[in-house]
Amino acid sequence: MKLFRISAAALVCAVALTSCGNGSGTGSTASEKSVSDIVIENIMTRRSVRQYQPVAVGRDTMKTILECGINAPNGMNRQSWEIRVVDSPEFINGLTELYVKANPRAAEDPSFKNMFRNAPTVVFIAHDPSYDMSSIDCGLLGENMILSAWSMGIGSCCLGGPVRFMKSPEAAEYLKRLGFSEGYELLYCIGFGYPAESPAAKDRDASKIQFVD
Repeated sequence: MKLFRISAAALVCAVALTSCGNGSGTGSTASEKSVSDIVIENIMTRRSVRQYQPVAVGRDTMKTILECGINAPNGMNRQSWEIRVVDSPEFINGLTELYVKANPRAAEDPSFKNMFRNAPTVVFIAHDPSYDMSSIDCGLLGENMILSAWSMGIGSCCLGGPVRFMKSPEAAEYLKRLGFSEGYELLYCIGFGYPAESPAAKDRDASKIQFVD
């Protein structure tokens, strides 16, 4: 199994990210506007992808995405997450076979390739349930990864369903293979890959936002 154990302490912030944060409120307004426009466009154009090209994301590229992830804001810098990266077809397909046995209707979809929305690379994120802010920190970690991936032309899909199955007795072997430390629990996973589709934007309900005077 091709699996990374990412140590947060061993990774440093990507130069591209730090260079965007050097502004002190002075300098070229046009340049600053250009950077902000790029960031906003990246956020607004991101879509969840469920069809991918049949090739895993390169590990060097994934390392950059993961570095962006662990540089997310988190409470008291506790970094209360553990991350496992799987790009092994043996792992993904083997787990998917078990999933299909338990959920045979899943395979009736002609577009179905694996249980991770067909992604060839999957990032598993575990949290520390003893820390009440850990799940929030892990969510911020994931958002950083998703947005940085999109900026490099890599699609993603945030997934909860596969995690429920991985916590079942049928998938216990695969959960164990992820090797999370004692006390950490798998929270969610994210599929990554090069898109083979261009999903349309879905409406957002701006009425959910209110300013309070």
